Amino acid sequence: MTPELNAGTLLNELFIDTVGISVPLFRPELCFVATIVLLLLCRMLPLLRYVDSGGIALGGVCFAAWFAYVDFIGIESQVGESLLSTAAIRQELFGGLLVFDSFTAFLRLVLAGFLILYIAMTKLSGIPDREDGADFYSLVLGSSLGMCLMVSANNLLMVFMAVEMASVPSYVLAGMLKGRPASSEAALKYAVYGAGTAGVMLYGISLISGVLGTLVLPDISYEMSRVLAAGGTSGSTMVLCLGGLMLSVGLAFKLSAVPFHFWCPDVFEGAAAEVGAFLSVASKAAAIALLVRVAFAFSMPASDTAVGMSGNVAALADSRHFVVYVIGLLAAVTCTFGNLAAYGQTNMKRLLAYSTIAHAGYLMMAVAAAVAMLAISPEGARDAVTAVAFYLATYLFMNLGAFGIVAFLRNRLKSEEISAYAGLIRVNPGVVVAMAVVLVSLIGLPPLAGFVAKFLVFSSLVDAITTGAESPLMLSLLAIGGLNTVISLFYYLRVLKVMTFDPVPEDRVSEPFSFVSISGAMITGLVIPVVVFGVFWSGLYVAAHLAGAIAS
Repeated sequence: MTPELNAGTLLNELFIDTVGISVPLFRPELCFVATIVLLLLCRMLPLLRYVDSGGIALGGVCFAAWFAYVDFIGIESQVGESLLSTAAIRQELFGGLLVFDSFTAFLRLVLAGFLILYIAMTKLSGIPDREDGADFYSLVLGSSLGMCLMVSANNLLMVFMAVEMASVPSYVLAGMLKGRPASSEAALKYAVYGAGTAGVMLYGISLISGVLGTLVLPDISYEMSRVLAAGGTSGSTMVLCLGGLMLSVGLAFKLSAVPFHFWCPDVFEGAAAEVGAFLSVASKAAAIALLVRVAFAFSMPASDTAVGMSGNVAALADSRHFVVYVIGLLAAVTCTFGNLAAYGQTNMKRLLAYSTIAHAGYLMMAVAAAVAMLAISPEGARDAVTAVAFYLATYLFMNLGAFGIVAFLRNRLKSEEISAYAGLIRVNPGVVVAMAVVLVSLIGLPPLAGFVAKFLVFSSLVDAITTGAESPLMLSLLAIGGLNTVISLFYYLRVLKVMTFDPVPEDRVSEPFSFVSISGAMITGLVIPVVVFGVFWSGLYVAAHLAGAIAS
């Protein structure tokens, strides 16, 4: 009787956990799944092939965005009513595979908002034709579903599955341009490199699991400190270091961090500008969010279990020191290489690819600062995560705006070379002004959103220096970040110089094309928030600060 009773109790608890707790907090992802099913039906059934797949995708994403907004507002109201730390608002889903907290709610809302703008942009640019529209949007939503799982992953096995779910559709998206060898080459390179890094990542996870005996992220820091403090052999220490480095390979690949950046410029150049926008914004946002969770898992102080155990605390401090330096050095090299490599580019998409690499470096600087301050200044760590969340939200508009303008000009100039933009101000000054806004914001100059985002990142480094958290490294990162901001000034402004001062090419049709159109309105809608969030940034900052509670 007892086994049957236990089995019944277990099933009942599983049902309550799944239906009563997990599913209601998983509604945005379920909207993605339902939309993908509808799109596949439209592709398979002859009667539905003429249904507007873009409209279906946009409707499904709007429902997902609404549920994400409701979940975020729910957390915000709980904090306001209870006046408790937002760190307490944490709910594990599906047996602990996923977690729902303020960080998940914010990033999921950002991704859903990005998809609304992105699908609208692709509809206007015309990249998915009627025949391939259902396939295109199914791949986009499938990859986005994986990115949502990356944001909320609470288990190393789920980390791997989420990364692969986000990556595999992206490989196909990179090769969507039919009859274009560069697109096929981009997809092949992306898939081959991605498969290699996935294997390395999975092996690293197996090593970590073998030594620690757990895959659950919140348990890793305690298990690691316990193993090492209990007299862990040098062999176990080396295995943990090797496993951590192999795990970081997969994350660095998704972030296009040096030296795992080699796929990014080729893929961005070969793929459509719209696909480049998706990989540049959504993929980076999910990867950074996952990096924050994994880095915290290996560094978070386990004060409730380690009280009075000085050996555990010391072992965890060594681990935190290792994580901070790995992330910090990757950030410095990535940021510097991305900005320097952008100088010699003649193709606008390759320039934006290297720009994406550089911005990944800036984001990793803030992550390094957050990890460094975890044990010393939890409030400082929260501010650093806030900087990451704010940066990602503003980067959405900046980079999507840049790629949107590239797609707009591609359809009219039939070229993505920077030289093709020569004298564009004489033909359409509105496009030049829009491009100037997004590029100046990417530099980080006031009064635009990019300035506030970079200021918050650099402020987190200053906080780490003042609190004594890895001060030499943080000071170096601050200097490197400032120097790279100055370096980026020149190659971004070079594009504007070509647009304004260079003579119009003789072979270009001199007839002006109208910016007063639906496409022009779309670009304007992407550019205006870049200005608004630069001046009225407090509301977004409050929302990002709520997301930063993951460090509390």
